[in-house]
Order: sequence, then C-alpha cells, then structure tokens
Amino acid sequence: MTGRAVVTGGTGGIGLETAAGLAAAGYEVTVVGRDPARGERALDRLGPAARFLAADLVSLASVRALAGEVAAGGPVRVLVTNAGAMFDDRRLGPDGVEATFALNHLSPYLLTQLLLPRLREGAPARVVTVTSGSVRLGSRRFDAAEAPGGYHGLHVYGRAKLAHLVHTLDLAQRLRGTGVSVFAADPGGAVTDMTSGTMRSSRVVAPWLRPFWPLVLRAFQRTTGGTAAEAARSSIIAATDPALDGRTGLTLGRDGTPISPPRGATSPKLARAVRLLSEQLAPLEGH
Repeated sequence: MTGRAVVTGGTGGIGLETAAGLAAAGYEVTVVGRDPARGERALDRLGPAARFLAADLVSLASVRALAGEVAAGGPVRVLVTNAGAMFDDRRLGPDGVEATFALNHLSPYLLTQLLLPRLREGAPARVVTVTSGSVRLGSRRFDAAEAPGGYHGLHVYGRAKLAHLVHTLDLAQRLRGTGVSVFAADPGGAVTDMTSGTMRSSRVVAPWLRPFWPLVLRAFQRTTGGTAAEAARSSIIAATDPALDGRTGLTLGRDGTPISPPRGATSPKLARAVRLLSEQLAPLEGH
C-alpha cells in the first residue's frame, strides 16, 4: 500500500523518523512543521518526492488552512498525527484555548475530520495517532478545555493525550466499514527535543506528587531512554504493516504488537464528552 502520506510534527524527532520510514516504504510524504529551515533539512533526508508544509498547529485557523492545502493534492492514504508538546507554564493559543489541549487534541482532531473525505478517497487508508503513557495521569473530566485544580504541565499534557486517545478509539468504531482504519501508536518514550526540555522541575507535576519527584524523574528517564528511531517503530508499523489490513481500533505498543488501552479509554460516556467538547471548541466550519 503506497500513495500520499502526511506526518505532522515531521521535521524532527519521532515524526521525522516516522516520515523516513514511510518514504522508505514508497510513500510520497508530506511533513508538517512550524520551522521552514527544519523543513528543508527534513526534505534533504527524505528525498525529492517529499514535501514540506508550514503550519502552527496551536492555531485552528492554521489547521484549517493546512487541511485545505493537503486536500488540494488529492487522496490521502496515511495520516500520522504526531505533533505534540508539553509546556512548563499555562498559555493560551490564538483561539483562546489552553495551548496544550489545542495542540495535542483539538489540532489533530480537526485535521483528521477535515481530511476524512480525502482519506475515504484514498481507501484503504489509515489514520495513526501518537499516544503517550502520560494518559494515565490525566483527569477524566471533559466538560471544558481545562480541568480544575491548576496548571501542572505533565498532568495537563496527559489529559490532552487522553482526550485524543479516547477520540481515536471512538473514531475507529464510527469509521468501521468505510475503508479508513484508525490506530493509536505508543512510542514508549525517547530522548527528543520535547522530552529533554520538559522534565526540568517538579513544577510540572501536582503538589501531592512533588515529594516523590526523584522517583518520578528516575521513572521518566527509564522510559525515555530510547532513540527517536526506536520510538517511531509503532507508528511506522501502524501505517504500513499488511498484517493490519482490515483491522482498526487497535493501540500498538513500541514493538508494534497490540496492547490494552488504559482504563476508561473506551468508555462511551467519556467518548461522548470528548466529542461534544471537540465539536464545540473546533467546529468543522471555521468562524
């Protein structure tokens, strides 16, 4: 299965390694990122068939513009929503939505929804979302973009990644039978620009967890000791492995084998709450 593939956050780290794996498998790869200079370096590695598109994925207007550019190129066979970040301090995106939630959930949610017509045209097609072990720290309350209790970066990041995992598994069921398969890929952790720049202070965790900060930090370091290439393996397998033809709704671990999703990730009640909040904050028609 080859054709056109799109990888967000594809100019470095796990995203670039994923894009390289797709290019090696014969796909025409479009990588998305904020920095044109990084984009050019990525294209040097990926070859002449690759393309770079610039987008600030914290901005929903930028996501809509990106979707328009991608859709103009015709059918899409693979969409990998890899872009993500954890911030030290609370900040708002241009739409007035907390930036961690906007980038890690609303952005890939909206991009996927807007590209569904092109994915259906490209069927059999695959959507791959990159999840994280941090989902186990996230609040399961989704009546607003931000949960009460203050801003603690790792918990806020985990909640945003949980929202998107819940959406991913729900979307898989709703698209069953359409020719578009949906998978979540758990990279298992790696040393990247994001991981090396976020866990610098106990401020990223809630106060009750700070007395255990040395233990938390050691556990984090143990789970982020691999390379970006190793961490990209689950995404590449989810996007390309023929053994997954006709399957959907799986969460794949670092070696590409299915693993059980975290408790609650398949809850219909949670899926409904995430869907309603997403539709409210990121309507398909821009305004």
